[in-house]
Amino acid sequence: MSGTGEQERRVAAFFDIDGTLVPEPSLERRLFRELRRTGTIGWTNYAQWGMEAVRLLPRGLTAIAQGNKRYLCGLREEQILEAVEPIAFFEEGVARVEWHARRGHEIVLVSGMVKPLARMVAMALECELEARGVERDVLVSATRLEERRGIFTGRVLGEANYGEAKRRAMEIVARAMQINLRESHAYGNTLLDRPMLYAVGHGHAVNPGKELADTANLRDWAIWHWHQEKKFKSENLLKEKIKLQTIGTHP
Repeated sequence: MSGTGEQERRVAAFFDIDGTLVPEPSLERRLFRELRRTGTIGWTNYAQWGMEAVRLLPRGLTAIAQGNKRYLCGLREEQILEAVEPIAFFEEGVARVEWHARRGHEIVLVSGMVKPLARMVAMALECELEARGVERDVLVSATRLEERRGIFTGRVLGEANYGEAKRRAMEIVARAMQINLRESHAYGNTLLDRPMLYAVGHGHAVNPGKELADTANLRDWAIWHWHQEKKFKSENLLKEKIKLQTIGTHP
């Protein structure tokens, strides 16, 4: 009975975003650059980021790079979404998402970026899949921000979603959605993604560096080399989705 129940559980494909589905530089880095260029963030944001960096310093530089979101203090979600440039995906990555979607697998994005950005990527993927004749919801697990009256404080709720936190997030999703992790897939491109690749039965290393490639060979993970960038072609549909989401979030 337990074996039959295990077989009936869902299969999922978990994807990291930056460097895996979307070419570098990271979407958050591009967001910061645009917010700075337009003057949307000021010296107080830089000061708060600096103070948070000092607080996180004992945990290491990775904690600062991944967990410090204080530069977004005082911003609304729509300001973040409006500042994001058009998304370009790896064409091979989108094709792989489509492959899983056509087999009925759940599609889950697992990223350390802030959740509004990750949701935007999810909506873009949904639109791209729809353009290919596949209707599939794309789920998101990302770093959550504290929000007061529709304004972000820049504080992270819970833990920033990187490293081991990704594995924990995947396990939570798996329990909630009855997903069989042993039959599921995960795609990542850096050593920080190893915990999420360890969490499933089918790990996939995308454009890996030497260390991740060595790990992939030892673990018998698939290795993918994705290079063909493709601009999102249904931008108007994405804008309409963002507009509807914004209306629903801030009536």
